[in-house]
Amino acid sequence: MKSRALNIFLSGALSLGLALPAAQALAADITGAGATFPYPIYAKWADAYKKATGNGLNYQSIGSGGGIKQITAKTVDFGASDMPMKPEELDRYGLIQFPAIMGGVVPVFNVKGVGPGQIRITGPLLADIYLGKVRMWNDPALVALNKGVNLPGQAISVVHRSDGSGTTFLFTNYLSKVSPQFKSAVGEGTSVKWATGVGGKGNEGVAAYVARIDGAIGYVEYAFAKQNKLSYALMGTRDGNYVTPDDTAFKAAAANADWAKAPGMYLILTDQPGKTSWPITGASFILLHKTQEKPANAKEVLKFFEWSFKNGASMAQALDYVPIPDPVVKLIQAQWKSSLRDPSGKPIY
Repeated sequence: MKSRALNIFLSGALSLGLALPAAQALAADITGAGATFPYPIYAKWADAYKKATGNGLNYQSIGSGGGIKQITAKTVDFGASDMPMKPEELDRYGLIQFPAIMGGVVPVFNVKGVGPGQIRITGPLLADIYLGKVRMWNDPALVALNKGVNLPGQAISVVHRSDGSGTTFLFTNYLSKVSPQFKSAVGEGTSVKWATGVGGKGNEGVAAYVARIDGAIGYVEYAFAKQNKLSYALMGTRDGNYVTPDDTAFKAAAANADWAKAPGMYLILTDQPGKTSWPITGASFILLHKTQEKPANAKEVLKFFEWSFKNGASMAQALDYVPIPDPVVKLIQAQWKSSLRDPSGKPIY
């Protein structure tokens, strides 16, 4: 499945065939690439931003691994990744990062006669499915958790990401925390060597496979589950109860985030404590070079995210994302002021 691209241009310019000065076009048509996890909200923000300002965004939803490669190669104005880069990695490439949005990764399935929220699953059991140890929907471990649910004697078709993916990082980071065997056999990362299953490109590809394959299970960002009307599982928390994926559960997990104490804003939100905390919650990050060779473009990137932080909370909540809290936005803006420079050393923001 081809990666989706968000292409929003200067209002009216292309339709009228107007020739814009190169500097003006560069400044307005900012480019980004990376995570598919935040694609639905970036698309919504970009559409509203274009209507409000006339300025455009071209965002390639190619996966976090691709976003990191493109920003380090300086082929885009910003990269996007759901796997935060460690402080030493940021220093190596001369980058800063900041969280733009938070949300949840959810297990989704396609089992005839079983609807959204009708299957319960724990982290260790989910790990066993992705290790190939639990192969049937009527496995005793699943049946014990789901009394009264008609689970068929059908093989489980595992679906995972085929591309470098921050969604995969969050998923495998969580499974590695709750399953020592998964940690040793598969581990965590944007790309891992899966024990079983078929790969789909992007959240879009995984959603499409799960919708098409009878007996499938996969993992996607929650907005993709909603948009594709996929059935989702309830997840067991650290405290032993089961929660439904929604913005309340994602907010509960995000409430423990202390961004002020996170070096380089490196923070992972999986397996957080709390009875209502969704276990596979994470932030999606924006990556920028500290020294900006195209200062006008960098200013437009900051204007876009500043506008989105100020005006985009209700849009984010409508898609069950968690907006970045105002105190964290202030930390982000302080980082922009202190870290971003043009080639002469002049502040960008």
